[in-house]
Amino acid sequence: MPNLKEVRERIVSVKSTQQITSAMKMVSASKLRRAQNAILKLRPYAAKLKEILINVSSNLDNIEENTFSIERSPEKVLLIVITSNRGLCGGFNSNIIKATNLLINNQYASQLKKGNLSLITIGKKASEYYKKRSYQVIESHNDWIDSPSFDKIAPVVEKIMIEYSKGAYDRIEIVYNQFKNAVNQVLVNELFLPIVSVVPKDATKKKLKTDFIYEPDKQEIIKELIPKSLKIQFYKSILDSIASEQGARMTAMHQATENASEIIKGLNLAYNKARQAAITKEILEIVSGAEALKQ
Repeated sequence: MPNLKEVRERIVSVKSTQQITSAMKMVSASKLRRAQNAILKLRPYAAKLKEILINVSSNLDNIEENTFSIERSPEKVLLIVITSNRGLCGGFNSNIIKATNLLINNQYASQLKKGNLSLITIGKKASEYYKKRSYQVIESHNDWIDSPSFDKIAPVVEKIMIEYSKGAYDRIEIVYNQFKNAVNQVLVNELFLPIVSVVPKDATKKKLKTDFIYEPDKQEIIKELIPKSLKIQFYKSILDSIASEQGARMTAMHQATENASEIIKGLNLAYNKARQAAITKEILEIVSGAEALKQ
């Protein structure tokens, strides 16, 4: 049976932890509202822009105009991995890293062996993990998580597009958590380049194609549309991940606070039992002493 002092100290320690987790939950809830508003406002625009891009790309006749839609054998692969800068968010980061490792081992093991697999990490957790294991991490942008800015991201996306058009990469994929709600996040492995039109089973390409009127002309429209759409898609992935992180942390801290409450209940019960046992022991000693004096 633990003594009363040990139990009291444990109760104080757990209550202190509970206050921290409760405060972190409130902070994450506040950050989640801002992050959720940002991603929900961007999604409709990004989805429509992507739809137009896929439709226009599938209608291009000149193959030179359609550089970003050409599917090549994936000899050189770039993976963009988005995690958080901090922990205490449940399995948020570990799930991303597991999914990335699974993707590498199942689909790009030969590219990794040949040294043709490169990584761009966004978030300290991914950066630290892959750099320690000697993966070919060509860039890390951890500051984007704390202060996401389209102006910061756009030049990097332009650089990636130029490298892809030159043949430095044959396939580029993004692995991140897509925000669904505060409790649920969906692991997404999204193809960034090439731009591939996904045709539903019950539809034909003819049905999906729209007869656009191009002004000034198709070439100029495509030159403007492709970079803008890709930048928006990339930016959306980061905002999705940030909102997912705050949702995961809020949920984790809520669970930690609830667990602390259960531990405190158990400790209070143990304290009361120990206190009762100590009182009972003192009473027995007093009674025994009184009986000894009578004799």
